[in-house]
Amino acid sequence: MTVAAIRKKLKTYVDDLDDKKATALYTLLADDIEASGAFTLSTEEIAILDKEYQLHIEGKSKSYSWEEAKEIIRGKKHL
Repeated sequence: MTVAAIRKKLKTYVDDLDDKKATALYTLLADDIEASGAFTLSTEEIAILDKEYQLHIEGKSKSYSWEEAKEIIRGKKHL
C-alpha cells in the first residue's frame, strides 16, 4: 500500500471516529500535533478577517499592491 493510500484510509478513519477513540488518538499524538507548528485561527480571528475582506470587496477600505506593501513595511513609504 502506498503512503498516499495509507493517508487516505487514515483520514477516512479519523473522520468517522467516536468521541472516545478520537480523544484517545489525540492523547497519543498530542505532542506531535502541537510540535507540528500547524497554524490555526480562532473563530474571532476568522470573523475579523471576514469583516476586513467584506470591506475590501465593497471598496470601503484602503488596499495596497504587493510592491506598496513592501515599501510600507521597509519604511520607504508612509500611509
